[in-house]
Amino acid sequence: MTRRLVLTNESARHPFRASLPPPATRNALRNDDHDVKLFLLSFAAFFTCFYSFLF
Repeated sequence: MTRRLVLTNESARHPFRASLPPPATRNALRNDDHDVKLFLLSFAAFFTCFYSFLF
């Protein structure tokens, strides 16, 4: 079998997949407060670890 796994020709796609809408991009799914939540979670985790090592 010498068939390539990645097909570069658009006409070789399955008709059902061609009828589906394009997938959403990461920027459209991103939440505005994601960075703030990640910062607060990281800060709380660091504070908990640091405090538990001291006492």
